[in-house]
Amino acid sequence: MLDALLQALAQGPARLDATAHRLLAELDAPQALALLPEWETMCGLPDDCTQGAETVAQRRDAVVLRLTARGAQTPAYFSDLATLLADAPCTVREYRPFRVGRSATGDALSNGDWQHTFTVQAPAVPVRAFAVGSGAAGEPLRSWGLERLECVIRRLKPGHAIVTFTYGAETA
Repeated sequence: MLDALLQALAQGPARLDATAHRLLAELDAPQALALLPEWETMCGLPDDCTQGAETVAQRRDAVVLRLTARGAQTPAYFSDLATLLADAPCTVREYRPFRVGRSATGDALSNGDWQHTFTVQAPAVPVRAFAVGSGAAGEPLRSWGLERLECVIRRLKPGHAIVTFTYGAETA
């Protein structure tokens, strides 16, 4: 009888202990669920690029991106960022005018208005499927498109630059 009484009395503290452990996991943004709205508020989300983020995984990814993106203006940075956002390898092609000492024989003499332009080459538009464990009830089973990729790249690009996007192209 004493054993049954002690087990009944221990259920309350055990629940509190389990809740405390879950909250400790919530301190890590990639694992957040209950504290996801607080993480979003801290990061200034939703913004123009995350308004359509419907799934928990997309919202979580937006928080992680905001916390970890260091920013730069190099093609390598934008290639890494596009690869992260597209979940597939992406490349960036930068256009430059002909320069003695930098350009090779046979290169175009001028790129005209393309001097401050770069192209993000991404694979074909992916289909993202619902995943048990990273999704929640009510989320779509499949989604298409890379609107967020284009929005984030346009927001972070240098002010004088022009960016274009190609899909389904070979990425090397």
